[in-house]
Amino acid sequence: MKELSELKFPENLRYAESHEWLDAEGGTAKIGISDYAQDQLGDVVYVELPEVGKSFAKAAPFGSVESVKAVSELYMPVGGKVVAVNRALDGSPELVNKDPYGEGWMIAIEPSTPDEAKLLFTRQSYLDKLKG
Repeated sequence: MKELSELKFPENLRYAESHEWLDAEGGTAKIGISDYAQDQLGDVVYVELPEVGKSFAKAAPFGSVESVKAVSELYMPVGGKVVAVNRALDGSPELVNKDPYGEGWMIAIEPSTPDEAKLLFTRQSYLDKLKG
């Protein structure tokens, strides 16, 4: 596992306590897991994601990530309806490890309450939480 200083945490994203990130741009928001989460999991071997059109409440499980170490639930950082799923992960789940904020994104949603994103951690508050 890497030191926190070796991991990336983009400034423009918001972070959930359960280690998902949210990139709210316009009317949609992309969701994935943080560099810290993928580093803790180790090599990702399978990602289970929901179908387009499903709606989830904030903090509800929307899928799972399986690594060589464990299976971890994925939780919604905000409530919303799934409008896109990254199907590239079906054949290449390792993208979550290689590029968690880019090619390793998981789902895009239409947030039900856009202001919910303001309740998530900023980059600095997430780092402070990780440092404990």
